[in-house]
Amino acid sequence: MTKRSAFAALGGMLASACSPLSMFATLSPKDPASHVARGVAYGAGPRQRLDVYAPRGADGGAPVAVFFYGGSWDSGRRQDYNWVGRALASRGFVTVIADYRLYPEVTYPGFLQDGAQAVLWAVGHAARYGGDPRRIVLAGHSAGAYNAVMLGLDGRYLEAAGVDPEAVRAIAGLSGPYDFLPLTGDITHRIFGGAADLPSTQPLAYVTPASPPAFLATGDADDMVWPKNTVALAKRLREAGVDVEERHYAGIDHIRMVLALSRPLRNRAPVLDEMTAFLRRHAG
Repeated sequence: MTKRSAFAALGGMLASACSPLSMFATLSPKDPASHVARGVAYGAGPRQRLDVYAPRGADGGAPVAVFFYGGSWDSGRRQDYNWVGRALASRGFVTVIADYRLYPEVTYPGFLQDGAQAVLWAVGHAARYGGDPRRIVLAGHSAGAYNAVMLGLDGRYLEAAGVDPEAVRAIAGLSGPYDFLPLTGDITHRIFGGAADLPSTQPLAYVTPASPPAFLATGDADDMVWPKNTVALAKRLREAGVDVEERHYAGIDHIRMVLALSRPLRNRAPVLDEMTAFLRRHAG
């Protein structure tokens, strides 16, 4: 078995929900980048930690990407996404990958409050790693795409954390849930069922002409978070006059969307190149 086919097989294991993601993070060939900080606290809790990856030779002018991983708001850890941090850094972004509190410790909107605190940390510390705090972008996959998009669209969380929402120049969501009412699954009931106003939990509710430009991507084989979520949000943004790039990748399912950011599986879909080109263009 060649190295390429071995990692393709491992990708298949991940997609099948056997999910040795930490194995993938350990064994996968990675992009060149400086892993410059690990386990940095942005809050008091054990889940409020982040890692930083920087482009080699970053000189203070690099755009800054805060990336949120998925896991249904009840699982995930930043160490298993080191390859995402290095991938984004290889495209010129000082990259922050933050853990956040999960169910059952918190439900909606606790993870959004943590995300806003992570953005605050990025604004305050990015320059130390070669980033420009005036060039912040948010990105995420699955539940993390929800987090990134909600923080970008509903400025209340950033404001409460002490961040000017206009500091976010663009957002990117990969296979994210943005329009999932009525609540039909156990996961969404657990996470969002206690909200007093369910429509207010949906990113679509916060689209305005002032919303940040958005890169929204999905795979046409995704049966975990239906592509209609991406279609609906992209349509709402366009109607508001917001610059949005909508991408649908043939043959890509939910897990392979984020795996396409990795070095060995990048040939499956041009997710990394198209997303980072959009974010870089709007970062200023």
